[in-house]
Amino acid sequence: MSDLAGQVAVITGASSGIGEAVAKDLRQAGLNLVISARREDRLKELAGQIGQTTVVAGDILDPDLPAKLIDTAVQTYGRCDVVFNNAGTLVISPLDEIDIDKVCHMVRINVEAAFRMAHAALMHFRKTSSADNPGGDNAGHLINTSSIMGTKVRPTAGWYAGTKYALEALCEALRMELAGTDIRISCIEPGLVVTELHNDWPTPPAQVLNIPNPLVPEDIARLVRFILEQPKHVRLPRIMILPGEHSI
Repeated sequence: MSDLAGQVAVITGASSGIGEAVAKDLRQAGLNLVISARREDRLKELAGQIGQTTVVAGDILDPDLPAKLIDTAVQTYGRCDVVFNNAGTLVISPLDEIDIDKVCHMVRINVEAAFRMAHAALMHFRKTSSADNPGGDNAGHLINTSSIMGTKVRPTAGWYAGTKYALEALCEALRMELAGTDIRISCIEPGLVVTELHNDWPTPPAQVLNIPNPLVPEDIARLVRFILEQPKHVRLPRIMILPGEHSI
């Protein structure tokens, strides 16, 4: 058990990939969890494996879901210390082949839903870190899954990069707004990670991008724990994590 034991984390996009790996790692560190995604069967299977985990299945596009997740954490465990804002999707295609409806759906998930989750988390953290509870253990940490594409672009990927740029801009502004409080905001910027997001690619992205040793979700999970284990006075607003062959 680490110093994080007993804290409570909300994790979105937890049914596979990065979210699943982070859930497993944080349970190992002793955190109690509220996990969410659309696939309830996958969530229940994960909860059965790791224990002390509450499942709230739902569509991240439901505007009521963020508050429901926070409320569930508080009602079940008495607190909410961490929100891992991780749900997202990926649409990449050349201009003359792009399905703009799929792009707009991605924008709703990667921007609108992420913004709603960030807002719900930070409003809760503001309440628990108010003048009535200065410097309390429950001040809160919001960690967002951004991307290397939140800082760079390449041909065909502007649709996706635009959603991550939006998340980066919001979080940097909020970090400045909350400077001087105990609330922390971090953006993780992974390079290529092998997840189910790439299942429908005709050619694996590692081959397309010539990255024979891409990241795996467990690499991101270790980074999340590293961020959470920093002393209270330390801020890590942005951390980029890349496979060794990533050149952009």
